[in-house]
Amino acid sequence: MEQAMSEGDTQITRSVPRPARIVVALLFFLNGSILATWATRIPAVQAGLALSPGKLGLALLGMAAGALVAMNLSGYLAARFGSRSVTTIAAVCLCITLPLLALAPSYPIIVVALVFFGASNGAMDVAMNTQGVAVERLYERPILNSFHACYSFGALAGALLGGLVASYNIGLLPHFLGIAILCLVLILATAHFLLPAQADAKGTGVAFARPTRAILALGLVAFCVVLGEGAIADWSAIYLNGTLHTGAGLAAIGYAAFSVMMAISRGLGDQLTARLGARTMVRLGGLIAAVGLTLALVVPWAPLAILGFGLVGAGFSVVFPLTLSAAGHVSKQAAGTAIASVATCGYVGLLLGPPVIGFIADSLSLRTALSFVVLLSLCAVAFAHSVGTTQHIGDSQALEAIEHSEPLIR
Repeated sequence: MEQAMSEGDTQITRSVPRPARIVVALLFFLNGSILATWATRIPAVQAGLALSPGKLGLALLGMAAGALVAMNLSGYLAARFGSRSVTTIAAVCLCITLPLLALAPSYPIIVVALVFFGASNGAMDVAMNTQGVAVERLYERPILNSFHACYSFGALAGALLGGLVASYNIGLLPHFLGIAILCLVLILATAHFLLPAQADAKGTGVAFARPTRAILALGLVAFCVVLGEGAIADWSAIYLNGTLHTGAGLAAIGYAAFSVMMAISRGLGDQLTARLGARTMVRLGGLIAAVGLTLALVVPWAPLAILGFGLVGAGFSVVFPLTLSAAGHVSKQAAGTAIASVATCGYVGLLLGPPVIGFIADSLSLRTALSFVVLLSLCAVAFAHSVGTTQHIGDSQALEAIEHSEPLIR
């Protein structure tokens, strides 16, 4: 009888992460949809406030600055108090700040609103990845890529809905407010299913993770890959239209192929990682991205170039999630601060990518500038060993903490 009860308790403990996994996936989806909602209506905000491209660029820089500051603060708070409360608060703030972007009556106010919007997103990004790593530990197998796949599909859904809303000339406020309320209700209704603080809180923390060689190497991989993602997002259509003369309609398919292949590949990434290992997946991802972009740049035929951009999306898809997962398992480091450090490196790459590519393109050519991304992909391959130097999945202490915490299903 006692043995049967012990087996039952173990079964309950092992099943605990399932509701948390579903909610983390939902949060990634909502995060992607909220960001895409904003991105699809940027032209309307620009027209409404009569912003020049330069002023709009500076305003968007405020969003990036807010994110960079909040990422490390979020990592510290998640390490100290647990990622559940930080994720929930950041997600609620993101929902609240979205309608404020539609209400901003002037340029200074939209800048301030974007700083808070970016800060909320940066904090949510780090905290929900920390929660995802905690869930992954309990599953004892790779699952973080599936969460990032949900983000990609959320972004796709938000973009499609945003385009539809814009085509019917629906105002910014009804659009943003409707999305914000829907997301807010879903977040508040499901947040208590996330893993409690005992799963990942250390009770103490530092604002920045100690720059060990493992974290620095992971940060370099994240920097290379996210810079490459930003470069494809910003320059693929320009390359197809301006260099290969495809026309604006066909040029847009390049980034669409990149995005769709990234989403699909992230959905398959966990199964492949479980079979091949994270280190091999990073190497393969970097090589596939390098080959795909080389194909797009060397062969001056639009269909093959579009195929090449799709291969870049497939290659890059798993690399950044795997670096975050590895950071969350760094020995003797709080997961939140380690993830924040690696995510910040990636975000810096995202910020530097567009101007660096533009500067090289002005000096030489866009084809030469995008070749720089090929080198970065190979750099990620060279440092792929860093993904295998971290403590791997499996945490009996976390399981014990969950078992003795409050129930997740209420």
